[in-house]
Formats: sequence, C-alpha cells, structure tokens
Amino acid sequence: MILVLRALGVGDLATGVPALRALRAAYPGKELALVAPRWLSPLVELVGGVDRLVEADGLGRLAWPGPSPELAVNLHGRGPQSHRRLAGTRPRRLLAFANAEAGHHDGPDWRAEEHEIDRWCRLLAWYGIPADRTDLALRRPAPGRLPTGVSVVHPGAKATQRRWPPARFAAVARELTDRGHRVVVTGTPGERGIAEEVARRAGLPADAVLAGATDLGELAALVAHARLVVSGDTGIGHLATGYATPSVLLFGPVPPAQWGPPPDRPWHQALWVGPRRPADDDGPHPALAALDVPAVLAAVERSLRVRRTAAPAPLLPAGSLRS
Repeated sequence: MILVLRALGVGDLATGVPALRALRAAYPGKELALVAPRWLSPLVELVGGVDRLVEADGLGRLAWPGPSPELAVNLHGRGPQSHRRLAGTRPRRLLAFANAEAGHHDGPDWRAEEHEIDRWCRLLAWYGIPADRTDLALRRPAPGRLPTGVSVVHPGAKATQRRWPPARFAAVARELTDRGHRVVVTGTPGERGIAEEVARRAGLPADAVLAGATDLGELAALVAHARLVVSGDTGIGHLATGYATPSVLLFGPVPPAQWGPPPDRPWHQALWVGPRRPADDDGPHPALAALDVPAVLAAVERSLRVRRTAAPAPLLPAGSLRS
C-alpha cells in the first residue's frame, strides 16, 4: 500500500495532481491512500486514482488504522513535522525531501522559490518516478442544480493580503454584466459578507451570490461549466486550470512563478506587478493594490479570445474513493 500525505487545501491538492497520477501509474496494483482533510473528498474523487482517503487536517494527529505501508510519500512539506508524521506509520520506505532534523538524509534538497507543481514532480523524479507537470485536468462533473455558462467572480481569500478590494471586484462584475455576462459571486460561508458587498456594488440580483451556498463538489461543477473565472490567488483559480476554464488570476504577495497556472496556456491570465513597498498587515499586498480594473478587464478579453480558438478541455473518467 502507498500512503501519501497532502493534508492541505484546494490549491495544494490541485497542484499535487501530477505527482499523485505519477504514483498511480508507477504502482498500478497497489492501494493508494491519501492523507487529507475529509472536506476535500469531493475534489479527491475528481482527481481520480485514489483508493482511500485517510482523514487528517494539517499536521494534527494521524490515526493510522492499518499495517505499515510499503511506501510513504511526503507531498506535504519540507519537514521535519510532516516527515515525522509519516515515519510514525512505520513505512518500509519514505520518499521525501532531505531533512537532517527529521533524520531523513535521502531525497533531493528543498528549493524555496520552486513552482509548487514542479516541486513534487522533481521529488518523485529523484526517486525514479517520472511525472508530467502538465497532467492537471480534473474529471468534469455534471452541473446539477447550478447554472452553466456563468462568469464567476470570487473576491475572497484566506489571507487579507491576497484580497483585491471588493470595490474593484464589483467594478469588474458590473462591466462584465454590461458586456452580456451572467455574473455570480462565490466564496466560503465566512466570505458571504464580502460576496454580498461585491454584488450590491455591482448591481447584481440577490440570487447571484453563491458564497456559502455550494460545497466543494458543487463549486468544482460550477467552474467546470463556467464561461470565466476572476479571482485572487486561491483554490478556485486552480479549479479553473483543471477545467481549462478561462481565468484571470490576481497575484500577490506570492508570484505566479510559484503558484500560477502553466504559462503555455494563455487562456489563464496571471496578473502580477511585483511588490512596490513593504506589505501592510491589514490590506492587500502592493502587488494587488497596483492592479487596476482596466488591467483586469483587458486580461479578461485576452483570456476569452485565446480560449475560443483552443482545443476543448479533456474529460477524465471518474476515480474511485473508498472511505
């Protein structure tokens, strides 16, 4: 059995897809278990190839119920804590970055500025497991009760520094509406207030606010069948990449060179102007503050124009997931 640790969030799981698929291909006859938060299970199903989800939130206690895994793979971090969590399952072999503090001297060195996708592909390549960093497509779910062909505006983000001002999101939403887009505003339950502010400023109807009204699987379906996604550097941007849905992603403080979409897919426009001054603790990072509405709207036009001439997004078969 192969045990993989990636107990983080939506974007983290999405950027780990090429590495997960590489492990699936390298060990086709082995059970592959993923250690991740339970709430990520809808997205795990859309990735495919995972046989079992082992519930864990971050690096809290890992209640491993089974026998020692044949192989444990750390796709979570550089260690030492994540190394030790996996070592506690007593695997026959651990694949991880070298970390002397954790007593793990095997594996490649950690590179702080590396793109998150390349980081885990390089780790596996060091151990002789090839991974395709472009293998990011997710299975496309049916839309269900959700609207299709909408333009999704997602103003929230966990960190304040990664939130573009709501007034600017509203200006973008209002202009998109004037251009014939049906705009919806998404977010977590805790971001519903921001979403309602954006909708109010943009003159959108109340039912355009979907923040807090969709679970992760429904959000993925919404993005999969959307016309456009406009958001900051957060998980929904990675869903847009997985479905080849045109997107405009606003970056700061971390540049797209570390977390952005593949540069060879120009229907994903990653906007970044770099830091202009030290970041404040209570406002958007300077890289976001320097982005204005016209720049975002121009990126929308580029994204949609390119996507119209590109090949359709690939469809993947459903993966299995056992509890």
